[in-house]
Amino acid sequence: MQVLEANGIALHWREDGDPAGRPVVFANSLGTDLRLWDALLPLLPEGLRFIRFDLRGHGLSGCPEAPYDMETLVSDAEALIDALALEAPVFVGLSIGGMIGQGLAARRPGLLSGLVLSNTAAKMGEAGMWQTRMQAIRDGGLASIADAVMERWFAPAFRASDELPAWRNMMIRTPQEGYLGCCAAIAGTDLAASTAGLDLPVLGIAGAEDGASPPELVKATIDLIAGARLEVIEAAGHLPCVEKPDVYATFLTKFLKEIGHA
Repeated sequence: MQVLEANGIALHWREDGDPAGRPVVFANSLGTDLRLWDALLPLLPEGLRFIRFDLRGHGLSGCPEAPYDMETLVSDAEALIDALALEAPVFVGLSIGGMIGQGLAARRPGLLSGLVLSNTAAKMGEAGMWQTRMQAIRDGGLASIADAVMERWFAPAFRASDELPAWRNMMIRTPQEGYLGCCAAIAGTDLAASTAGLDLPVLGIAGAEDGASPPELVKATIDLIAGARLEVIEAAGHLPCVEKPDVYATFLTKFLKEIGHA
């Protein structure tokens, strides 16, 4: 278990793969922790250094009082990369993790050698929708919205499997303050202008049955970025690295090889 002080909090992170390899940094989604990537990493090319971390208010990272803002979440990721002296990493961000990736690439041009925007967008939903969700959580806790979240996260076949309860438990065991803090960050964020100016290799990934960030929403953001392309994973929802890790690994590996990172 590894923790470093970054941007004023204890940030929990993990390293897998080759410590001397080229780095790939993974940022998870709202309501998950770094275990989101467990099924994917063994399917990726050998010789890479994989760095994962728990977002502020998630997993084993520190959980300051809500609300948070996107600039702070971007600063957390930036502090991790700087503290570990990662040279030209590829950043893979899913959902809010993808928003963090967009913000980081815009703030520090040249820091990243590539960016993967998975099941994300420059703007995710309207502020009013997020405020309604946050009030529901304050009134009834995370368990009160869990079933609706699972419907957005996963395609029907996965929801019928015996794997679903573990993911539901992960979501409802997220610190409520951390979940609310990140909801507030998403609610206050529109990255369209800065994302349109990105100048690095970008791969978009969407799930065909994603109820949180449908393919057309992801595509609208990918279309802002010159040279970026979108891959859509069939029979997968908001967390395709969980439902279809083999397909996800194929797309990610192709991208890493194309840009000379693997």
